[in-house]
Amino acid sequence: MTTFVDRVVLHLQAGDGGHGCSSVHREKFKPLGGPDGGDGGHGGSITLVVDPQLHTLLDFHFHPHVKASNGAGGAGANRDGASGKGLILKVPDGTVVHTAEGEVLADLVGAGTEFEVARGGRGGRGNRSLANARRKVPGFAELGEPGDQIDVVLELKSVAEVGLVGFPSAGKSSLIAVLSAAKPKIADYPFTTLVPNLGVVQAGDATFTIADVPGLIPGAATGKGLGMQFLRHIERTSVLVHVLDAATPEIERDPLADLDAIEAELSAYGGLEDRPRIVVLNKIDIPDGRDLAEMVRPDLEARGYQVFEVSAVTREGLKEFNFALAKLVADTRAARPVVEATRIVLRPRAVDDTGFTIEQDEEGVFVIRGTQVERWIKQTNFDNDEAVGYLGDRLERVGVEDKLGKLGAKGGDPVRIGDRVFDWHPNAGEFVSGPRGTDARLEELDVRPSAAQRLAARKARRVRGEDEMLHMASDGTVTSVSGSKSPVLVMDDDEDEPEKITDVEAATTDEDDTDQ
Repeated sequence: MTTFVDRVVLHLQAGDGGHGCSSVHREKFKPLGGPDGGDGGHGGSITLVVDPQLHTLLDFHFHPHVKASNGAGGAGANRDGASGKGLILKVPDGTVVHTAEGEVLADLVGAGTEFEVARGGRGGRGNRSLANARRKVPGFAELGEPGDQIDVVLELKSVAEVGLVGFPSAGKSSLIAVLSAAKPKIADYPFTTLVPNLGVVQAGDATFTIADVPGLIPGAATGKGLGMQFLRHIERTSVLVHVLDAATPEIERDPLADLDAIEAELSAYGGLEDRPRIVVLNKIDIPDGRDLAEMVRPDLEARGYQVFEVSAVTREGLKEFNFALAKLVADTRAARPVVEATRIVLRPRAVDDTGFTIEQDEEGVFVIRGTQVERWIKQTNFDNDEAVGYLGDRLERVGVEDKLGKLGAKGGDPVRIGDRVFDWHPNAGEFVSGPRGTDARLEELDVRPSAAQRLAARKARRVRGEDEMLHMASDGTVTSVSGSKSPVLVMDDDEDEPEKITDVEAATTDEDDTDQ
């Protein structure tokens, strides 16, 4: 079974940020010593790093799920939470990272190249960091921001300067075996090579890399056979070598027809028209192969190809082919533009860039988008009125309320930020300090009774229910607040068992009898 994997799907989960802590310093003789809630730690990120020692994505094939650690929450006494440990995933040189929809995120070429594919969430600030002149002892803290959760596709495109293309059993693996130290599988049947083979070739003082592309047959560019899986490996090559079988046993095949078929597949795949070509007529150690090579060579040269007759078995013609290939590689290197060092480009935000946009959808909801405001929503504890008021102050400070007013928004209109929808009300003045966790500006807007209000209402209903019950006076009379007659139980002095009296008037003692 082959151990070469050049395409995997990774399910990545960066670490979540830890929650901030809301705490007040307390010690003897200092019951309210000020806020001392620590900040939450940042979540761990996931970074891809190019390792030249790797040549396959096999490890990710067996472990496609990767999760970084979360940040720890803050604590009292000004203790900040620990940040989560980031993960570094090593990938081969030439790995392309793109989304499931096909959007390219990064093309990792060169040893040590890094790309942060999933960013960890920020830790929430504790009330120590949120304190200011107006909020001296905040009664809330920020929540930790969730880390990025993303599915990415890694595709390996071999970084080789020379690519060998040709029909199965044309002798590509044999050429790599004799030109370099690579040890590919070689056999006398088609599709022996199921994975691309890479080798390093030395020609005098020149050194270059060479790779073969297995499985190219007519229709490979449309998904037939194995060609579509491995055509990507020749995208980075500078020179293409057509390896033609001059001793094929199939009567209907000949080198010219094979060349036309492979060129048709390369043209259908696209993007390879500018690569220089060399043609190699292989297997001239067989008498029929040598004769056929001599017959088709003039036709190939007439098409403008540089042609070499070689034998991977006897190594005839390989020296001339090797040095010609090295010269062509050197020419393509010289023709490349000079690679300049990466420049750091600073792009400051424009003066009129608010960092957010507001649009009204077809349902009349004002949708606010922006990295900063969406992060604020994720870090706000909506069960805390003071935290909600603080969010409103921040949105007003960056100009959200002014822009909503210009767009015609009125109090009570629905507004969506991220995945949360709420009714918008203009900010009602500055924050006034009150009980921790409360904001007086929200009391008029809060139509829902609080827990204390619901408890008081239950107590009032219980008192009213007791008042409506029958009241027995100290003199033994039984009356009802409503004036109705109800059955009661009274105790008889002479008997242990209670006597049931259904008539309230019968239980009333006559004043004359009492005097007697």
